[in-house]
Amino acid sequence: MDDKIQAVLTLYHERMQQERSQPRVEAPGGRDGGHDQRMRSIGPETGQLLNILAKSLKNPTILELGTSFGYSGIWLAEAARAVGGKLITMELHEYKSAYAQQMAQQAGLADWIDFRVGDAVQMINDLSGKVDFVFVDLWKDLYVPCLKAFYPRLNPGAIIVADNMIRPGTEDVKRYGQAIRALPGISSVLLPVGTGIEVSCFEAE
Repeated sequence: MDDKIQAVLTLYHERMQQERSQPRVEAPGGRDGGHDQRMRSIGPETGQLLNILAKSLKNPTILELGTSFGYSGIWLAEAARAVGGKLITMELHEYKSAYAQQMAQQAGLADWIDFRVGDAVQMINDLSGKVDFVFVDLWKDLYVPCLKAFYPRLNPGAIIVADNMIRPGTEDVKRYGQAIRALPGISSVLLPVGTGIEVSCFEAE
């Protein structure tokens, strides 16, 4: 990680610390009201693991489902830059994507990121090519619908990582865990990293 990236990660970590020290307040309009300022980010341990896994691939197309404010995208884009890949990151809300773009510019990583805004399932269906790495970290009821959309677009050897599999460990993420393990060509393991991540690999039959 170069100095620009370290500086941006420090800014994110400071925001995380501030967020965790304050009581949770539901945003006006609920989760899709366009006013939610909580980052809900993965921590640095999960970020480092994403970075390592993505760097194990050559020239990967990385798909991130749930840009949020861009923290995990920094880890993924740094990996993309290192191994000649690119990151496509998808977010429902323009204001979150805009913040993430600003931070990516500060980190010197914007040239390796394709920011897309809209409905994740629809945008996955609109992808023109296949993908080599998927990070799933959006609203949990969308995990299975997104899985159904991206599974046919996986290249052999693709890695899929889903967050929040242990905490909060909702019925939605349990359904995702069952669904991905039932798919042909998938091997999968649940790891107690961060809030719990399901790491899966696709090998074409």
